[in-house]
Amino acid sequence: MTANGWLQFALYCLILLATVRPVGIYLARVLEGERTWLTPLLRPIERLIYKLSGVNADQEMDWRQYAFALLGFSGVSLLVTYGIERLQNLLPFNPQGLAAVGPDLAWSTAASFTTNTNWQSYVPETTMSYLTQMAALATHNFFSAACGIAVAIALIRGIKRTTSGTIGNFWVDMTRTMLYVLVPASLVYALLLVAQGVPQNLSAYTQAHTLEQQTQTIAQGPVASQEAIKMLGTNGGGFFNANSSHPFENPTPFSNLLQMLSIFVIPAGLTFTLGRLTGSPGHGWAVLAAMFVLFAAGFTTVYWAEAQPHPLIHGAAQAGTLTAPGGNMEGKEVRFGVSQSALFATITTDASCGAVNTMHDSLTPLGGMVVLTNIMLGEVVFGGVGAGLYGILIFVVLSVFIAGLMVGRTPEYLGKKIEAYDVKMSMLYVLIFPLIILTLTAISILSPTIGLSSLANQGPHGLTEILYAFTSAVGNNGSAFAGLNANTWWYNVVLGWAMLGGRFLMLIPVLALAGNLAQKKSVPPSPGTFPVNGSIFTILLVGVILILGALTFFPALSLGPILEHLLLKAGQVF
Repeated sequence: MTANGWLQFALYCLILLATVRPVGIYLARVLEGERTWLTPLLRPIERLIYKLSGVNADQEMDWRQYAFALLGFSGVSLLVTYGIERLQNLLPFNPQGLAAVGPDLAWSTAASFTTNTNWQSYVPETTMSYLTQMAALATHNFFSAACGIAVAIALIRGIKRTTSGTIGNFWVDMTRTMLYVLVPASLVYALLLVAQGVPQNLSAYTQAHTLEQQTQTIAQGPVASQEAIKMLGTNGGGFFNANSSHPFENPTPFSNLLQMLSIFVIPAGLTFTLGRLTGSPGHGWAVLAAMFVLFAAGFTTVYWAEAQPHPLIHGAAQAGTLTAPGGNMEGKEVRFGVSQSALFATITTDASCGAVNTMHDSLTPLGGMVVLTNIMLGEVVFGGVGAGLYGILIFVVLSVFIAGLMVGRTPEYLGKKIEAYDVKMSMLYVLIFPLIILTLTAISILSPTIGLSSLANQGPHGLTEILYAFTSAVGNNGSAFAGLNANTWWYNVVLGWAMLGGRFLMLIPVLALAGNLAQKKSVPPSPGTFPVNGSIFTILLVGVILILGALTFFPALSLGPILEHLLLKAGQVF
């Protein structure tokens, strides 16, 4: 751990915090249909889209209609992506002549990109054609991100409105999000990446001749356009297998900083949007503070763990047989070092991004435990675009309920009484997540022929690899402990369903909660009302997240990374 590393972390935090207010205001104006500086240019296009698609922008939906529209759109787009993958050998923009994607892998990939997970059980540059990368995968990066933001704004409307049967129009929310936010931001972002050296072309791969008289194939293609929305939409799926450690995806220190900022910029801004639209700016800042506390604690732990030399190497150094390095550099991109690798790993697992500039499988047991725990918390520490906000609002509702129990009064949240139905929907959301993860992990571990056959490591690290795979899938993160080869029929099929369950089974309770809150009357604050805009609320919220999130998985963590750490300290490896 160095002063330079902490300085880089501080600089990142300052830049991020400076974006919260302007981004939050802009998002609020866009999603409420207010005028922005892009309105004169884009409003005619928006109206044309509604006209061509037959959408009545003035007709709002109740929560069931909203959910049906979201599920229908996602289902159709999943099938289209599956079809493009299966037929890519017959379609244009395939200069390398890549074969059609196999049925189980195509299913997993289609489900992955539909759910904002971008789990990749394949080597992208040797598996997916340019058309598949652009028309199937990059477009889904826009669609899934827009769906997440739409659900978040629907929940905010449920909190804001009184005696209302509607929570907005899904088609309008998704269209405005893409048209006014994601598309223009991605255009500017892609141009910045091109300026930094990221390729953007449709040329065939380059055949280079080395000094050793060997031939090397250098992959390229429409990288910058996918990279921009990959990060901005917290998707994470890379154009190359090495993801953001590849010099064509992440060529410079500036591009590395830009990528880390773009992961958090919309999730952080949405907290200000929450405060602005609900009329309680202090509440938005309190939610942001809770996210920031968990983020800083996670980074500190990962940075500390990775700045230590490997225990076995450290032991050899003490014995005088080996020189101990300054930290655990295995799996790190040497251009960025331990501090930036630790920061990137923390950010990408706090958000449902999954992009990596270091291999998480090579982290120390405690460092790997933190990034795994970040996902296990529900990725509410900023979280994915939209998904992080509606995820943490579930914990907000539960925190208010617990506070109400402590003072012996009916809990209230921003003028709405939290009743049995609200708590049931919130707990349903919280329980679905670990149920899917732990059940599928147990089945895989107990099935040697299908669950363990592609596992590279034994012992507690092997358990962590399988646990990480299902946690990442259900959490819609997409990063992996790469010691598990998930490109088998079992993992492709099961992870595909896990990703769909982790996205859509959890969206339904959120929208049901939004619909129920919108119908309630607003009640004035009383002496028993627990304030949700101060430091006490932030502390309570952090505690509830840790208790409901981390402790649920503690037995699994104790058998995986915690046991591995203790055994490694004792000199035992597997």
